[in-house]
Amino acid sequence: MEIYLAILVFAVSSTITPGPNNIMILTSGLNFGIKRSLPHLLGICIGFPLMVAAVGMGFSQVFERFPIIHELIKVLGVAYLLYLAWLMARSSTQQLESGRNTNPLTFIQAALFQWVNPKAWVMASGAVAAYTTQSTDMLLQVIVISLSFFVVAFPCVGVWLFFGSALKRILQRSAYQRLFNLSMALLLVVSVLPVIMEISDIHLI
Repeated sequence: MEIYLAILVFAVSSTITPGPNNIMILTSGLNFGIKRSLPHLLGICIGFPLMVAAVGMGFSQVFERFPIIHELIKVLGVAYLLYLAWLMARSSTQQLESGRNTNPLTFIQAALFQWVNPKAWVMASGAVAAYTTQSTDMLLQVIVISLSFFVVAFPCVGVWLFFGSALKRILQRSAYQRLFNLSMALLLVVSVLPVIMEISDIHLI
């Protein structure tokens, strides 16, 4: 029971804290509203636990054997996040309200995004490393960890979506929404700076 409680505490604390997923769903809530952002929310809440299950069942061993694949995923993840930050920064309120040139992430896009999300990798690998032991059935442990993330994902990520939607009523002026989008784009860039530095250090070495 103590282990299960510890897993839930870790899942809540790591899921609800700021990161690419929460920054993006917050921005989606402001720009597109709750209804249009639901596929994005479901993609996160279902896609990440599935990623945890895959990592726990041995997918991480592929990266240990072929580290170049993991390195490539990191580079692609950083590039994609910077692209999303650029889209956020350049989007205008008029475009968002009319639905031109921009759309919220789909379920598939949000689910696949977990595989190029640096924070998701840290959370998944950290949970599997910290809360599994060789003396207990590995499959059962991975299922418990994955289910824990699934249970907490909806309230923890959902609160960011609702907060973003509430901000739309507060930030009535276009200039304020524009400033918000720029701020979120900057936060998204900041969130991947550690990964960029890590990649740079590896190549310098």
